[in-house]
Amino acid sequence: MSSVLLVVHPTRSSAAKFANELAAKFVAANFEIFSNYPDLVSGAREISSIAELDWAIVLGGDGTILRAAEILRGHEVPIIGINLGNVGFMAEIVQPSAEEIVSALIKGAIHGEPRLVLKYEVHRAGNIVTTGWALNEVAIDRSSMQMLELFLQIDGRPLSKWGCDGIICATPTGSTAYAFSAGGPVVWPEVNALVLLPLAAHALFSRPMVVSPDSEIVVDLESEAASISADGLRQFPLIAGDRIVLTKEDEEIQLAYINESNFTDRLVAKFKLPIKGWRGENF
Repeated sequence: MSSVLLVVHPTRSSAAKFANELAAKFVAANFEIFSNYPDLVSGAREISSIAELDWAIVLGGDGTILRAAEILRGHEVPIIGINLGNVGFMAEIVQPSAEEIVSALIKGAIHGEPRLVLKYEVHRAGNIVTTGWALNEVAIDRSSMQMLELFLQIDGRPLSKWGCDGIICATPTGSTAYAFSAGGPVVWPEVNALVLLPLAAHALFSRPMVVSPDSEIVVDLESEAASISADGLRQFPLIAGDRIVLTKEDEEIQLAYINESNFTDRLVAKFKLPIKGWRGENF
């Protein structure tokens, strides 16, 4: 018996409605159903063991997909994001029907996209005081009105010292999130790289940088206080003298798609890019 996890946005009624439609189809196809909110999904049970899951279907936006990644990190469970009105970069462009979704999982007809994950450590007085990870980005931000003094080093060599509002280190997945809003480049998911950019830096050199994922990025905090956040979900307070070490995580997160498309199609759909009149418009 196959099992599927339905990850539901708790306050979006369309998510619960479609989850129940899906659950009925899956039960009829002899699937076991689990959910992060089993009280919202008829026939679903609370998650008891991630190891028993075969698939995860996310009903919500990219934020809900990030929540699913929290649940499933460390397990090779494909995450399928279903678009429910807001086109997200990690979700299907067009919402498939419940029948299409169940049929695709029965046949194994999905298209996987392994995504790079970022890891961080906070060193304080010679000790590691916290560790974490991010699918989108790790951001070091000021926690007061005063700008931050940050010293950046890459692969053991000093690069620059900035007075700034903060710094973002993003994965290709996160290049269309916070980093994009801050002026960073769009990176296709299959490009193995990290994006590094300071925020409102008082410096002649403060351009976005694309860094090897095998590099070690070190940021020393020379201000009184700041905060570090991962995907905007997990936060930790920083103090003067803290050293933040950023590297690539060994394990990837598996995003998957039922309708075969590529990142270019998602980019066009999200930004409504002008392609009318292009000679291949019947693609």
